[in-house]
Amino acid sequence: MAGLSALTACGRPSLLDGKLSSRSLNLEEYFDGRTVAYGQFADRFGTVRRRFVVDITGEWDGEKLTLTEDFRYSDGTTEQRIWTLTKTGEDTWEGAADGVQGVARGEERGDTFNWAYTIDLPVPRGGTMRVSFDDWMWLLEDGRLLNKAYMSRFGVTLGEVTIFFEKK
Repeated sequence: MAGLSALTACGRPSLLDGKLSSRSLNLEEYFDGRTVAYGQFADRFGTVRRRFVVDITGEWDGEKLTLTEDFRYSDGTTEQRIWTLTKTGEDTWEGAADGVQGVARGEERGDTFNWAYTIDLPVPRGGTMRVSFDDWMWLLEDGRLLNKAYMSRFGVTLGEVTIFFEKK
């Protein structure tokens, strides 16, 4: 019985979950301009393994959203990732960035955005590791955006990335 309780407590968000606000997240509006993000990676046991700050410059041209992300990690390392997102429908997106395998796909629903992709991430010891992300964002008050990303490899959860975005 305890094992069953533990399993049911490990759910993930769904785009069908009830909305907690009347706000609507529009990626092209939110990320156009400057944004700063503060985040951390915690392993599957909850131990925080890495923290970072990301300076993001977004440019929306009416069709594509380009996000230039400059990461600064707490260990002093840096990384840049440039995403190109294309709006494919009223609430759907596709995206690409160096290291992304295939196409990243996402959908907005009210104040929520879900984004899924597989990427070869640089690792601190050198090289890369191929991981998959089930990435969730929720628009909060005052231009803030909360992001929780579930990271896995070969279907096994490695941990979670929590990020807090602020418009500048």
